[in-house]
Amino acid sequence: MPQQTTDDHPIRSSGRTPTGYRRLFALPGARAFTAGNLLARLPMGMFSVSAVVMIAGTRGSYALAGAVTATGLTATAVAGPWLARLVDRHGQARIALPATVVSVLGSLALLLCVRHGAPDWTLFAAYAGTAATPNIGGLSRARWAHLLRDEPGALHTANAFEQAADELCFMLGPVLASFLAGALFPEAGTLVGAVLLLAGMVLFTAQRATEPPPRARSKAASPLRSPGVPALLVCFVATGAVFGSTEVVTIAYADSLGQRAAAGAVLALQAAGSCAAGLAYGALKPAGPRLRRCLAAMAVLMTLPWAAAGTGSLVVLAGALLVAGMATAPTMVTAMTLVQRRTPADRLNEGMSLMVTGLLTGIACGSATGGWATEHLSPVAAFAVPAAAAALALLIGSVSTRA
Repeated sequence: MPQQTTDDHPIRSSGRTPTGYRRLFALPGARAFTAGNLLARLPMGMFSVSAVVMIAGTRGSYALAGAVTATGLTATAVAGPWLARLVDRHGQARIALPATVVSVLGSLALLLCVRHGAPDWTLFAAYAGTAATPNIGGLSRARWAHLLRDEPGALHTANAFEQAADELCFMLGPVLASFLAGALFPEAGTLVGAVLLLAGMVLFTAQRATEPPPRARSKAASPLRSPGVPALLVCFVATGAVFGSTEVVTIAYADSLGQRAAAGAVLALQAAGSCAAGLAYGALKPAGPRLRRCLAAMAVLMTLPWAAAGTGSLVVLAGALLVAGMATAPTMVTAMTLVQRRTPADRLNEGMSLMVTGLLTGIACGSATGGWATEHLSPVAAFAVPAAAAALALLIGSVSTRA
């Protein structure tokens, strides 16, 4: 009997049903929207590093570079839930693609301001334009949640894959950004990232068959009123501070050793550790989310880069970041699974975008704090910032959540 399908799911009446990651990509259209999403998501690992290298290299200030990137991330955090609400109401293609065009124009404006020596305030204004960047990972997770809404085990695997994809992009993105800036010109990373973002979003939004249907104006309460969601949001803020401070501090540390070009590769190892851990975690079938355990692992492992920085060896630091990254993906997968469970179905994009807002807010605070600590203390001492942020995330998770 040939394979039959419904609107949402393939139904296999004969043969062996695929499981695990094979099950995900057996779904019609899954490979196509994933390809577009990955292409659009890769620049997310490029933009911050590109901006820091571009601005610090031309203006000679990591504090300015950190403040500019923090401004852009904060603006994105504010605009994200509003954009996600529009996506829930009108559909991904109608909202995400025009928003991406606006974001790309903001990146190009920043590039031109840096290249032509415009006043510092113009850098903040231009980078704020990138606030229109859609929550690309959230759009993909929403598709999986739609396709696998009756299969919680498969949805866990999909969430793990998406987190691994995030880490893959943050593994390759910094390397590509650093290479482009060094091999071509300082603004090359931003330029290439803008092109990839637009091309990927065009491909992603063209896959209409897997797009969740738009919903009428939701009558459900804001996701922030859902039990447990506010606590998760605060945890995401603290976790974001870990990411933002680690990135800026690592770049500054490599620069202090005269090896700034290697910073992207070092950061890539942290993402590699997280990517591998995420894929392994997705293959497991946990009895339930265990957020506090994941946060505890992250708090412990983030002390390793701080200790390694004292050796004065970039190789030792790279190894420490590789190990420290292994706690990141399980933490994010567990937290995002909890968000999906606790958010009304017709406001799912908004709920996930709120978490990204928290994450970006934390990244912005971490970037600014890491930049300040690097200039006023030392690159080695500044590694205390991500370690402290991880400890704070654990404290918040232990006091405020039931996971």
